[in-house]
Amino acid sequence: MASRQNRSFQLNTDLSLFFSGEKLYGDDFSLTQILDWYADEEEGYANLGAKFKDTYKYGYHEVNKLHGFRHLPTLQSINALGIGSAYGDEFFPIANRLSNVTILDPSDTFSIYDNIHGVPCNYSKPNPSGDLPFASNHFNLVTSFGVMHHIPNVSHVIQECYRCLSDGGMMLIREPIHSMGDWQKPRQGLTKRERGIPAKIMLDIIHGAGFNLKSMSACMFPLFPRIGRKLGFIAYNSKVITLLDLLVSSSLKWNTKYHRTNYFEKFAPSSYFYVLEK
Repeated sequence: MASRQNRSFQLNTDLSLFFSGEKLYGDDFSLTQILDWYADEEEGYANLGAKFKDTYKYGYHEVNKLHGFRHLPTLQSINALGIGSAYGDEFFPIANRLSNVTILDPSDTFSIYDNIHGVPCNYSKPNPSGDLPFASNHFNLVTSFGVMHHIPNVSHVIQECYRCLSDGGMMLIREPIHSMGDWQKPRQGLTKRERGIPAKIMLDIIHGAGFNLKSMSACMFPLFPRIGRKLGFIAYNSKVITLLDLLVSSSLKWNTKYHRTNYFEKFAPSSYFYVLEK
């Protein structure tokens, strides 16, 4: 008789290391494989509901402030790079401290604006190779909020972010730490290729790139967004809910498993927030 794991989820031998969280799927892809991935993800986020500015609402301001922006030094005149930042709404809480924003995003949907909350903004398309089209030591802040798990070659992209940061510059990363289901099959509400990044692997990538880890915190317990949707509010735009989420996520991070196949395994934080310094 097939095991419970095999009944609920058919792992082939080539993918078992990825679904176990021991390796990151896509991180060692060839350029041809990366190009196929890039084509699938190019308009993925836009097509999930971000394509129309009038109905789009950014939903992570408080989680970004609590886990990320509060760690920034009091430096004014920040030159920021946003990886996959769409309309740039994530920068709203620190808009008065920005001198310039550059957004790296593959979609044509978002690149119609020349300012973000009054701050000059430039858009650039990413190179599928992961090479960033910017000079070394150019930025003093890089943000990547829920974007790296859409990218195959995560290690190289984070190395490039390190190169583009000035000494003392900071990078803020928020990423899911679970598989997000079986990415071999269509998943409702998700793009074709996205998969979470195991925390241990992310830490290896961070240290391998040369970053110092300033803070790492569990967040985004999956029950809170569901409650918010039922009650008509955006969970992580609420300071109270975000603080409660921090307490619950911190207390349940012991239950973290990469590929979650039953309800008990899902009773854990879905993401980690990393604050890095060059």
